[in-house]
Amino acid sequence: MEESQFYRWLHLLGLLALSYLVLRQVWTLLIGIKNHILSRWWRTNLKKKYGGWAVVTGATDGIGKAYAKELARRGFDVVLISRTVEKLQKVAEEIEKESRRNTKIIQVDFTGGPEIYPKVEKALRDLDIGILVNNVGMTYHPDACRFLEVPDINKGISNIMNCNVLSMVHMTRIVLPRMVVRKKGLIINISSAAGDRPYPMLTMYSATKVFMDFFSRSLHYEYRSDGITVQSVLPALVSTNMTNNMATNILVKTSDDYAREALNTVGYSHRTNGCLIHCLQNYILGPLLTETFMNSRICMFLVGYAMRRIQKIN
Repeated sequence: MEESQFYRWLHLLGLLALSYLVLRQVWTLLIGIKNHILSRWWRTNLKKKYGGWAVVTGATDGIGKAYAKELARRGFDVVLISRTVEKLQKVAEEIEKESRRNTKIIQVDFTGGPEIYPKVEKALRDLDIGILVNNVGMTYHPDACRFLEVPDINKGISNIMNCNVLSMVHMTRIVLPRMVVRKKGLIINISSAAGDRPYPMLTMYSATKVFMDFFSRSLHYEYRSDGITVQSVLPALVSTNMTNNMATNILVKTSDDYAREALNTVGYSHRTNGCLIHCLQNYILGPLLTETFMNSRICMFLVGYAMRRIQKIN
């Protein structure tokens, strides 16, 4: 092959590679516009599509409470599940007053094991459930720390596994069979951006959120032919008790704003960061936060420093 012909082929290969990269970015941009901008005006009518009751776990604070209230505004009667009766009653009263929807409360501590779920199953038995939001979750320590530095680590491991993982699987197991019979249903699992890649100093929390994400994606492919949508939601920073009610800004959303935007993406995406700004954060930072960087000492220092700053500010 002549040298000039070689360079022509090399030039063509470069153009093809550049075209692929440009088209990929354009496609990503169009998908983002569809999921987070068009969805604000052409929202899926969730009540019409799924009907029935909405069930929300961890419904007395933060994102769970915001989802419960937003679903009530969109016409759903809501089942609120959490561990504190007084908080459950307060949120139920707020929903009934603001949205004129029916509510039902179930008191359950999700750090318990399989023995807690017969009570939940019995309470939900006679309800026509269209939406399940698996929101309940916890960290095993308020500070970023190494795995063995968690106080009372045996209890910490059991609590976070039961709350973040077991609750989602059992609640899905309880609700899904009737959704399959109805040939329609929506399951929303609140994972985390911390489940996108390994996070040192947040090891157990990050790992449970990975499980939630993979479980959701696999379940969606298994049951979408039965009319079931399973959405994995991966928020970045939202101002809640878990984030010490940190001050909101352009990057940190309120739970109400986040839940409203995230629900708009239903019908557009089965895996989402929930809102436009979190999607942009993931798009920009994703290529930078490689596993090599995440496992570096500087990353562990920065995570620990950021957590301490959040606590100090608040």
